[in-house]
Amino acid sequence: MLAQQPQNVNAIAEHFDVTRQAISLHVKILTDCGLIFIRKEGRDHICEARLDQLSEVSVWVEQYKKHWEAKLDSLEVYLEQLKKERYGK
Repeated sequence: MLAQQPQNVNAIAEHFDVTRQAISLHVKILTDCGLIFIRKEGRDHICEARLDQLSEVSVWVEQYKKHWEAKLDSLEVYLEQLKKERYGK
């Protein structure tokens, strides 16, 4: 939602079946991570997406993707060995 346009916390909360407090917690976490920025307009707190920060997330995810792909490939080789030993195929 924020990628399309900045919104205040209340407008965000209207789209979800959770408390406003839960939305505020999510907003705080995203702010701490640098994925959103909050600016004050009068009494409103307007949340804006910081999509340029997603490249850091992408790099982090890619590291773990490579790690788990290697682990799963090793598991596949091991399971094939077991199958050959048990069933002679």
